[in-house]
Amino acid sequence: MLDEEDLFCSNCGTEGPTAACTAVAGDQQASLMSFKCESCGASMSYDASAQALRCPFCGSKKLTSQQDARTLKPNWVVPFRIDHQAAENALRKFLATGFWRPGDASQAAMIRDVTQVYVPFWVISAKTSTHWTGDTSKTPFGARGDWCPQSGDHYGDYEGLLVVASSILTPNEVDRVAPFDLSASVAPSEVDLLNVIVEEFRMPRKYARPMATGLIEQLDAEQCNKYLPGRSRNLQVNVQISEMRSEPVLLPIWIMVYRYKDQPFRVLINGQNARADGTAPFSYKKLSLVVIIVILMILLVLFVFVVANLSN
Repeated sequence: MLDEEDLFCSNCGTEGPTAACTAVAGDQQASLMSFKCESCGASMSYDASAQALRCPFCGSKKLTSQQDARTLKPNWVVPFRIDHQAAENALRKFLATGFWRPGDASQAAMIRDVTQVYVPFWVISAKTSTHWTGDTSKTPFGARGDWCPQSGDHYGDYEGLLVVASSILTPNEVDRVAPFDLSASVAPSEVDLLNVIVEEFRMPRKYARPMATGLIEQLDAEQCNKYLPGRSRNLQVNVQISEMRSEPVLLPIWIMVYRYKDQPFRVLINGQNARADGTAPFSYKKLSLVVIIVILMILLVLFVFVVANLSN
């Protein structure tokens, strides 16, 4: 069943009463073809004149053309601000930070693929009216108990909440490279979507809304907890959500695949601010060194303890 705001079913293509589905805006639509990766299942749009097609998510070249595929038209697009070189610099910096990474990871990493991808998101806005109850450790003077019950109301207004509509990238992966500056959004017609990869929307609104609801309830609970001074317990919130709106938007992410000592790793880089996160090699040499140091410290403490007992 289609959600009230859905234009068509993303699974079978059935149109809603006001369907207006297209890959991109304006005259760009005719040049695009849709492909599905046979390895990871990602669906994306490519320039039909591209000479080599490779899935940016898993690197597979096993792509199947979907001539009749439909995808939701984005309302807005956030353009890329950083170029290829800035993305590579962000990767090197990411590999150079973190104690548990090999010391040569930044220099020895061999970058295999660097791909610009516009990733689909739902941008959610909503208002809340919440009644809360809870216990606080700040009790009135003269109270016999250690906890004092309190209650109240909270009214929230949320804008720009993101729910990733990618079929491959997880919310945790995307959260680690957030935030995005949504104020930089432009109309799809103002961005060249022909010469980059555009992942297609594969999450209808009716699936995005429960995820947004859970996020809003969590945020409201955090706000309500601030009303309880001191330590708190037994916080209960009754969240009423209204005026929820959702817009399909494309956000810029660099997907970089590199190899370190013949092992592949993947890193995502925010296309606006170069914030990077992903998988990285682990230094077992450093782990061994830490274990040896800990063992030596324990032996030293035992030695001091034995010597002290013998002297007594």
